[in-house]
Amino acid sequence: MRKTLAIALMLTATLGLAACDKKSEDKAQDANQHAQDAQKSMNEAQDKVNDAAKENAEAAKAQAESNEAAQKEATGS
Repeated sequence: MRKTLAIALMLTATLGLAACDKKSEDKAQDANQHAQDAQKSMNEAQDKVNDAAKENAEAAKAQAESNEAAQKEATGS
């Protein structure tokens, strides 16, 4: 009787501890956090790409104006 009771108690304790395991929940929360961090990094990278494209457009416009002014000087002299 004691042996059966002891085995039943150990089995109950083992199942109770196994049910309290939150590793999968912790992993899901970690995965969500990493996904949010990755999205933030992607947004920052996209902002930098947009800024670079804007600077390239401004540089091309300035180059075109410079070429136009140089052409006017060459034909005007």
